[in-house]
Amino acid sequence: MKIMKLNLKLLMAVFALSVFALSCSDNETVETPEPVEQDYSEVSRSAEIDKASDSIDDIAIEVYEIQEESETNRSTAEFNMLPECVTVTVVMQQNYREITIDFGTEGCLIHGNLLKGQIVLTYTRDPQAQEVLITKTLVDFYFNNKNLIGGKTLLKELSNENGNPQFTKTAELTIIWPNGLQASRNGVKVREWVEGHDTPGIFSDNVFLITGNWSTTFVNGNTHSYVVVLPLRREVICFYFVSGSIDVERTNFSGVFDYGEGDCDNMATFTFDNGEVVDIVLN
Repeated sequence: MKIMKLNLKLLMAVFALSVFALSCSDNETVETPEPVEQDYSEVSRSAEIDKASDSIDDIAIEVYEIQEESETNRSTAEFNMLPECVTVTVVMQQNYREITIDFGTEGCLIHGNLLKGQIVLTYTRDPQAQEVLITKTLVDFYFNNKNLIGGKTLLKELSNENGNPQFTKTAELTIIWPNGLQASRNGVKVREWVEGHDTPGIFSDNVFLITGNWSTTFVNGNTHSYVVVLPLRREVICFYFVSGSIDVERTNFSGVFDYGEGDCDNMATFTFDNGEVVDIVLN
């Protein structure tokens, strides 16, 4: 009887250890990788930042160019590309210039986007200089209900190696969505002005090719690094980039974000390194 009792105890112990081992194995399989949907949704959010940032640059560059044209040719500046709800104020002190572009607290609809607050440009004017450094600051600024905080510098070269004006932008921005989601953006973009720079005052024919690299960090700690692979084509009459691609790197995935081949639409694709392709609808 003692031997039978001992064997029974041994069997129970083995059974208990087996259950424990299985439970540990089950616990390990519960930890699954972060869903792909969350990954590329953040890539899409970063594209929203690009849309807001580059739309703001479109306006800032055009206002700066019109002001410079008026002073160089001693004419009256007319910011016809902006609706009447926008007020542009210019302060001149010797060679110092401060231009405030005010969209008001209620906002103005510009090319389908609702802008609120102010963009303030400051620079030292030197008509003979081959480069001009412009500081751009956002004041209580909203783009389609996204709050943009911070500023950037724009270094304008009168003529690059292709004979086109070029702006090198260094940005430090914080973006807050209406639902509380928050991200920060740091990096450098180079805007080559390939069409429309010879027609000051006409906004609709401006076209830029954009290259550079930057990073976006979300409040959950996820950081995305971006490098332009094919130049992004920015036509100001379109809400979105019409072509170009960006290499995206993150800790647990990477791939290529592609804006297509020239159509003005809100569609893009993201191709993961494993070959999986997902469609992205831009907002």
